[in-house]
Amino acid sequence: MAVAHRFDVVVIGGGHNGLVTAGLLAKRGFSVCVLEKRDVVGGAAVTEAPFGPDFKVTALSYVVSLLPPSVVRELELPRFGYEVFPQHGYFAPAADGSALQLFSDPAKRHAELSRFSRADADAMVRWDDWLGQLGAILGPLLTTVPPKLGSKAPGDLLDLGALAWRLKGLDVERVGDVTRLLSSSAADLLEDWFEHPRTRGVMGVSSIIGTWAGPRSPGTAYVLAHHKLGDLGGGQGGAWGFPKGGMGGVTQAMRQACEALGVVVKTSAAVANVRVKDGRAVGVALENGDEFDADTVVTTCHPQLAFLKLVEKQHLPPRFLRAIETWKSRSGTVKVNVAVDRLPEFSARRGFDPEVHGGTIVLSESLDDLERAFQDAAAGRPATTPFADLCIPSVFDRTLAPAGKHVVSMFTQWVPHTWAKQPDRPALEAFADRVIARVEAVAPGFTASILHRQVLGPHEMERDYGLVGGNIFHGELSLSQLFHARPAVGFADFRTPVRGLYHASSATHGGGGVTGLPAMQVVRAIVDDR
Repeated sequence: MAVAHRFDVVVIGGGHNGLVTAGLLAKRGFSVCVLEKRDVVGGAAVTEAPFGPDFKVTALSYVVSLLPPSVVRELELPRFGYEVFPQHGYFAPAADGSALQLFSDPAKRHAELSRFSRADADAMVRWDDWLGQLGAILGPLLTTVPPKLGSKAPGDLLDLGALAWRLKGLDVERVGDVTRLLSSSAADLLEDWFEHPRTRGVMGVSSIIGTWAGPRSPGTAYVLAHHKLGDLGGGQGGAWGFPKGGMGGVTQAMRQACEALGVVVKTSAAVANVRVKDGRAVGVALENGDEFDADTVVTTCHPQLAFLKLVEKQHLPPRFLRAIETWKSRSGTVKVNVAVDRLPEFSARRGFDPEVHGGTIVLSESLDDLERAFQDAAAGRPATTPFADLCIPSVFDRTLAPAGKHVVSMFTQWVPHTWAKQPDRPALEAFADRVIARVEAVAPGFTASILHRQVLGPHEMERDYGLVGGNIFHGELSLSQLFHARPAVGFADFRTPVRGLYHASSATHGGGGVTGLPAMQVVRAIVDDR
């Protein structure tokens, strides 16, 4: 027999955006229920124990950044255990036994880069200043609701005018810089600034994380900047860091904050459909038949799940449906998590170094290195030489592994995007073998230190975590899918064609990464509409 419930707001999805949405609405006096399909909240920001209780790994998302300090303060997350250990720069070892280290300290970074190229060392100072100035522009835009470009409605024209006013201080040169950043390839940008292949290689990785594009593809320059916004101006986020308890420590703190504010959080609660009456959302029904009545429904899941599976097509206009059906969500991402019996020791840096083991270890020796890996996948085969970002969060957080042992997170690309629907498990495992072999080449003995390993490809990411195509951003960060077109032209204001139904997934403006920005924006929209 179906059970009926009544709330002011029902939130579909218990990832970080869903939890932030619920908590902020509860603080504003709404009664809120969060419905999560899995048996644990967190979405892609979750800590799991695939190797048994002794080891805890952040299965997918592995670092936190861009989460606005205002969200942390308003939800009082530190009260519930939220703590972030800052990342200590980047370390890029090479198979020839050398290494390039990008220290957090500017003076040390300049001295290190000078070993490879004095010109690059000097250029990095100018680069930081240039990117910082762009960050002061782009950072605030992340918290701006995109206007409906082309609309002649008075309110939309006012929104467009307000945006133009905010940008009135830009001179011709800065407008050109922004245009170039949005349209250029990362390779073109980096090759204009830096001369050494190793400098370009380590910096190029940020341009292709989570993308279906190589560093020579147009638009990847913006992806580079998007990943760097945690270090840019504008005050929109903090620097990259490793949260205590893994990424699940972040979302569990959010859950506790929500529940302290009266939010009802239900797990193992798969939504079957959004109930619509006379063009307005009136609640949701679960797969078990239970119904939840609400004047407001917020979906934080992938748009193709939300609008092609949970909402009946007759309630959505054809143009909107077409935009969602053609939404690009390809990915060649693989996550390899391992438990090891000792820290890796790098040929280029013997022994333990907190600025090596406590930072991000980057396996990328040049832009060509990255581009060849993508071209392999574009041709339908997994990369022969995958790149990887390695993190060892147990260096800071001893709750993740027993004494003397550690967990290593390896984010790597590329495999064919078709593997999301047509997985090839043997080839995926062979790809993981090549990733580990690449670590072995710079840290002899790493392979022998592995006690357990977990390999998650696009298929597992889609099937188990709701990341359609395995895309970690719920949709590619391409120029055609940004700002007023994210996720559909005319619907980038966090509202949908169904009255009372809102959308705040990572596929909305400000999404991509653990930002909480879509949640902040959808809360403002709901309050304004009330």
